[in-house]
Amino acid sequence: MIESQSTTLSSTEVQSVEFREIDIQTHVSSSTLANEPIKLDIEHAVVEDDPRIWSNAKKNVVLVIISGASMIAGLCANIQNPANAQIEQQLHTNGENISLSLSLFILIQGNFPVMWSAISEIKGRKIVYLFSIALFTLGSVIVAISRTIGVLIGMRILQGAGSSAVIAIGAATLADIYEPHQRGKMMGVYYSAPLLGPSLGPIIGGALTQGLGWRAVFWFLVIWGGIIFSAFLFLLKDTFRKERSVTYQNVLKRRLREQQSSEAKDDSGNISEKELRVNDENQTNPKDIEAQPAVIPALAIREVNEAQPAVIPALAIREVKLSIADVNPFPPYLSILSRKNNFVILIPSGLIFAFSFSIAYTCARTLSMYYNYDALKTGLVLLAYGIGSVTGSILGGRWSDRTLARLKAANGGISFPEMRLESTKVAMVWLPLSVIGYGWVCQERVNVAAICVMLFLAGFLSIWIYTSTLAYIVDANTGRSSTAVATNSSFRGLSAFVAAEIAVPLQDSIGDGGLYTLWAGLLVIANCIILLVLYKGRKWREASVEREKQKLDGK
Repeated sequence: MIESQSTTLSSTEVQSVEFREIDIQTHVSSSTLANEPIKLDIEHAVVEDDPRIWSNAKKNVVLVIISGASMIAGLCANIQNPANAQIEQQLHTNGENISLSLSLFILIQGNFPVMWSAISEIKGRKIVYLFSIALFTLGSVIVAISRTIGVLIGMRILQGAGSSAVIAIGAATLADIYEPHQRGKMMGVYYSAPLLGPSLGPIIGGALTQGLGWRAVFWFLVIWGGIIFSAFLFLLKDTFRKERSVTYQNVLKRRLREQQSSEAKDDSGNISEKELRVNDENQTNPKDIEAQPAVIPALAIREVNEAQPAVIPALAIREVKLSIADVNPFPPYLSILSRKNNFVILIPSGLIFAFSFSIAYTCARTLSMYYNYDALKTGLVLLAYGIGSVTGSILGGRWSDRTLARLKAANGGISFPEMRLESTKVAMVWLPLSVIGYGWVCQERVNVAAICVMLFLAGFLSIWIYTSTLAYIVDANTGRSSTAVATNSSFRGLSAFVAAEIAVPLQDSIGDGGLYTLWAGLLVIANCIILLVLYKGRKWREASVEREKQKLDGK
């Protein structure tokens, strides 16, 4: 929505702004500059203390902190696995309840980010980070001292809710501080941290369980949560800027309309008296907020004269304070899903994540049942998958940025988000083949070295593709990055929940070979869907933007 999400600057204001490179370069003559306002997309709205122009050192601190926090999400899902047998014995429970504690954790962790995202778009990122990590740490403490399986399951749900915030708003934080052409590389670095979770989790969990008992696993999470909370509290400066948030602006616009309507009713009986006072004193009534327009991004109260630029009352953005009561996660969530390009790309994103969860889960089971590996040895084997994933995330992100820059240069300096998906083609052919290879290597019980190789390739290729799809989801939803990533997380959580529930029955019935041949077929479908978005996504996205603009114009 170019016109409905823009910043209008006068010629004098333009002189004080240092413009950085943006995706669409607009060349304006000096005569035009003097007579016409310049409009910037919402992503480049002018803000105080712009995070985009922070020093690299300051940006790197932000990147390190959110990467460390995101590792919690990956660790939590897997660190319990080596302790399951001991938990089952000491809490006098059964395998079904243990599986329920894992499945519910994944389900909540995947879907709760929608709420965190909505709050972060109203109250800022930092407060959400602090509250969510505190919630996670509290849940970890209670799990560590729990005496019944019911308490453990309940507090694992609390852990899932608390650990999920960084999944959604971590990527949004990167969008706050980095330009679109830098995000692929930084998304790759950021996402490499939680990818270590499925590998490091079993190693850490196995070592702690064997040495100190299962409760030590959760005390470790308490310590890690405390470290991350302190880092957020003392080292992180909030990157959220309300001028660049579509969600914030929409809510504020609604509040201003309500305020104007209320004031109009209150003042309706005193119109004549006000007019006389204005005439006598020859000055503007200070209560007449329309007399103090301020041009700011996309926060217009639509005027009768549609030719005028979008304005809102002066100082309204500071005077009208939005609260938690204004948080409603469903409209932003539905707005993301209403765009065809978003809905379609979320399908392969969910499938790839479900595959990653399934392969780590079933591989541990295969190594335990057929190779007689203990928890620590299993973790060391799964480290191959983690290393492949981290390598694919970092290199895939760099390749994604390089591809975007090359296509942008070939297109006359103009880029669009779908260009980034071109970088996935190089991995598409090899991913299904590596998945089939992994399945049948496990099926034939060959040397574990072959399993390690196939795990590395599967992790490398799947995350190579996933990194670009995640960056695309952010780039294609300007001003809605946290909501878009939260919606992606919801799809991931639901997909992983289903994968966790069906993985063992399928593995027992058709074996690893059959299971991962099936997965290879699903990944071929996922690749085809990504190609569909690559070639059709721009048309769908622009049609959605135009439809939203027409809907806004009709209000």
